[in-house]
Amino acid sequence: MRLNPLQSHRRLRRAALQTAGILTAAVLLTSSVARAETVHVVALAATVDEVLNNIRNWIMGILAGVAIVFLTIGGLRYLMASGDPGEVEKAKGAFKAAGIGFGLAALAPLVVEILKGIVGGV
Repeated sequence: MRLNPLQSHRRLRRAALQTAGILTAAVLLTSSVARAETVHVVALAATVDEVLNNIRNWIMGILAGVAIVFLTIGGLRYLMASGDPGEVEKAKGAFKAAGIGFGLAALAPLVVEILKGIVGGV
């Protein structure tokens, strides 16, 4: 069965997106396995200030990681759009989502400072 160019392009695009997803999952699994160690600590943070700083760091890391994934997806979609206006718009939407994610990651310290003021941390 011979595929027409549009079907071939769609299969190639689907394979590229699946490969990018598999590579992203492999990197995430490798980084989490590499740092696996047994730690027996009752409390990691001694003060509320430390807890809020840890929350800020986690929020920033998660948001930046998700934004990088959206940036990668947007780039791949834009490269494989081949002039298709619908795909270009989807790529632009992914870029916008990445920008929002990076913006929220940049605002995470401000949110934590507001929480410190509410909770009464220093």
